[in-house]
Amino acid sequence: MSREFTRTGILFVVSAPSGAGKTTLCDALRQTPDFVYSVSCTTRPPRAGEIEGEDYQFISEPDFLARVRAGEFLEHAKVHEHYYGTLRKPLVANLQNGVDVLIDVDIQGAAAIRAFDDPTIRAALCDVFIMPPDLDELRRRLTKRGTETPQQIESRIVTAAREMELWRDYRYTIISKSMEEDLQKFRHIMGAERYLSRRLALT
Repeated sequence: MSREFTRTGILFVVSAPSGAGKTTLCDALRQTPDFVYSVSCTTRPPRAGEIEGEDYQFISEPDFLARVRAGEFLEHAKVHEHYYGTLRKPLVANLQNGVDVLIDVDIQGAAAIRAFDDPTIRAALCDVFIMPPDLDELRRRLTKRGTETPQQIESRIVTAAREMELWRDYRYTIISKSMEEDLQKFRHIMGAERYLSRRLALT
């Protein structure tokens, strides 16, 4: 009787300063069957074109805070006056079933996941930082996006400069170029992580 290799799921955590290309990269990755995408909960109102259950789970602040008290979140944070969080239970179930999970979180969220005391999460974690080429390019991308006021853009630039200093906290760092290049670099990371001996079991 032949034996087969199986492996546990990988938790791909992607972070970047606002406007660095994280959402574009994650949207491209979501078009493939490689992952289950972890849809975060948020208390902010939907932006134009955002779809409930696909972009975010939009919930009320009282509901969000009740879930925090119940210990349902893997990570949660208040960012720009709104709460964001990742539900732990469905994520862990996928990882235990050998399914890879892609999660798009901010710097605070990634730090909380790294600190989370759960052996499944710790074994699965693969965190990736998307580094913008420089702040001028980041400002250009934010302006082109057209979703923030000039004051909000400058606020995000200040935050981004602080966040960019934390790239060493991540296992991998991708210097953002074009979306195609970023995607190719991420796929190299995926390949390496999937062949780590410690993730494999012979059954």
